[in-house]
This record gives sequence, C-alpha cells and structure tokens, in this order.
Amino acid sequence: MSKITGNNDGPNGRNESYRVDNRHNVPRDVVVREVEDGLHPGRHIYERDGERYVRDNPDSSTNDNVNR
Repeated sequence: MSKITGNNDGPNGRNESYRVDNRHNVPRDVVVREVEDGLHPGRHIYERDGERYVRDNPDSSTNDNVNR
C-alpha cells in the first residue's frame, strides 16, 4: 500500500497537495483520480463543500492516516 500524507498547504490547513510515497507535492485532483482508479487501496474520497479529498479507510491504526 502506498503512503499518502497531506501537505496541509491550503487555507486553514486543507490539503491542496499530497506526498505519495516519494512523489512530493502531487496535486489533490491527481491523487483523487488515482484513488478513484483503484491505485491506492485502503483509501477513499471524502467530499466537503464541493471539494474532494483523499482519506484513509477507517481502522484502529493512526500510523497510516493521511493527516496526523
């Protein structure tokens, strides 16, 4: 499973880009599309106020969360 971490680089700390494994600053729309295409198992898309974000599927671990 790939490691995805939000960069908290948008207003109020929202994720406008993500770090995906060794790729830095991957735009949010690119990562959302990759998750939709099934390239990142264990992740899903969350929509808030018309904006789509990548989230980790719920489990008991915090080590794999997109935002820590």
